[in-house]
Amino acid sequence: MRRLWLPGALVAAVILLALLAPWLGLVDPIKQDIAQRLSGPMPGSPLGRDEFGRDVLSRLIWGARTSLGVAFAAAAIAGILGTALGLIGGWFRGVGELLAVRSMDIILCFPPVLLALLVVTLLGPGAGTLILVLSVLYLPGFARVTYAEVLSARSHDYVEAVRALGAPTGRILLRTVLPNIAGPVLVQLSLAVAAAVVLESGLSFLGLGVVPPAPSWGLMIRGARATMEQSPLLLLWPCAALSLTILAMNLLCDALRDAVDPRTPAARPRLRLIDRVLPGLPPPARTDAVLDLQGLTVEIAIPRGRIRPVEDVSLSVRPGETMAIVGESGSGKSVTATALMGLLPPAARPVAGAAWLGDRDLLRLDEPALRALRGGAMAMVFQDPMSSLNPVHRVGDQVAEAIRAHRRMPAKAARAEALGLFRRVGIADPERRLDAWPHELSGGMRQRVMIAMALANRPGLLIADEPTTALDVTVQAQILELLAELQRETGTAMIFITHSLGVVAEIADRVTVMYAGQVVEQGDAAAVFAAPLHPYTRALLAATPDGDGQPAGIPGVVPQPHAFPAGCRFAPRCNHAVAACEAVSVPLDEVRPGHRTRCVRWQDLANGTEAAA
Repeated sequence: MRRLWLPGALVAAVILLALLAPWLGLVDPIKQDIAQRLSGPMPGSPLGRDEFGRDVLSRLIWGARTSLGVAFAAAAIAGILGTALGLIGGWFRGVGELLAVRSMDIILCFPPVLLALLVVTLLGPGAGTLILVLSVLYLPGFARVTYAEVLSARSHDYVEAVRALGAPTGRILLRTVLPNIAGPVLVQLSLAVAAAVVLESGLSFLGLGVVPPAPSWGLMIRGARATMEQSPLLLLWPCAALSLTILAMNLLCDALRDAVDPRTPAARPRLRLIDRVLPGLPPPARTDAVLDLQGLTVEIAIPRGRIRPVEDVSLSVRPGETMAIVGESGSGKSVTATALMGLLPPAARPVAGAAWLGDRDLLRLDEPALRALRGGAMAMVFQDPMSSLNPVHRVGDQVAEAIRAHRRMPAKAARAEALGLFRRVGIADPERRLDAWPHELSGGMRQRVMIAMALANRPGLLIADEPTTALDVTVQAQILELLAELQRETGTAMIFITHSLGVVAEIADRVTVMYAGQVVEQGDAAAVFAAPLHPYTRALLAATPDGDGQPAGIPGVVPQPHAFPAGCRFAPRCNHAVAACEAVSVPLDEVRPGHRTRCVRWQDLANGTEAAA
């Protein structure tokens, strides 16, 4: 929020001066004194007199009142109507979309000056006419921004949840959709005000806006142009006022955009004051770890309050090491990964913890810094390669684009490097595959392309989010072998997210077991598989087909984040649970060197004994 202070103070000062103009004891801005025309600074007129002997300072302040009044009124009218039209068009689609949004295209067909001339011809010049013209001009911008945001928001789960509750359409739009799209609309409003000040001055300069002798910055510039050789300061003052006001508004727009964007530092948790004063106090990155994640908690705002699908998650991964994260759907595995990549949806944000990649905390980096890391120092392979590859670009171009996004090189050199990557990941006939479209490749080939793209800039950390789930068994084995081979060659640290414990047994050095947003067990893969210390880990192993019998299922389902139990979150599904499990939250303790578990009965499980429930 600190970036808002300076531009916000400047804009507030201009607005305050304009509002207080009647009470500042200024000279009448319309009163003429021909004897003092073109006079320089003098007692009672610190900025001098204009071509008609009117006080320049008084006209500047009263002109601000006129210019800002027109700008704010026009932007407010356009914002209210445009937002309403965008909500209607984006939510109802069909006829509503045609009437509310497509009709805006008609307005965009008219050049602004031509439209202003038309309206002034019909209604005559004046501030009221100018407000009408500017409102019409800015209406399509608000409608389109709102329309696009509503299209995106309506598909989110939190909107579907409110619809499933039977809430009426008006309540959904006003209480659920509108607050979630308010950020972009607010930024559009600030941009419209800044642009309206410029347009008002320009149209008044052309004689299409404020009518003389009313004060306006545009009219002052118009009048000073004729006498600029005799009194150049008359042109300087309104130009300086206009330029500084627009500069302050543009800075405010940029700061406001960052403040309402949850992916920027303004919306991220701030360090304590003592941490900012003594920056060495926050926990430093582990010297032997590529990634050191400590205490990650992610919060999501929903209509019924706030939920935490991930809470107090810690893990680390060293160079050349594979850390597997396992658990059922809804355990928080993918949310953890997207939080590390800075790809959480707008409604979610990390509220606690630190994620050290080298000496940088990923949770407190702004979007440009994260963008520089994504695809470079860290990369991610997603579950479905078909939805990850752009269907309208050839796969070779997409890999080359990933290279050129982080390294400056000619397109021909990037394409040659993409060809080498295709050979490296085992794509048959790579020269021809470079020019293939995503739909022309098999699932295994598409996943190899995604791996090539992820490894294009030799990342130190690779996150693979269930990269083999949608593939058949043979292709799964090929992809796993490819990842292991590339990891041996490059020394990349890898976080591998999966449901399959069989895959974990083959590729993982260490394993993190997650359930209901928490880590329930963590340690070396061999130790966890040989002697699991949490009932959930045991249940997952029992549910894994091994060829010796029918796998055992786990009764019940993972609870929803808004319904997490107060104590052990696995207790309602656990046949080892006792009263102590449900009383208070169970901490994650290191019970053996390098082996941590979140269970009050781990000793009984380790000894093979069971107390009576």
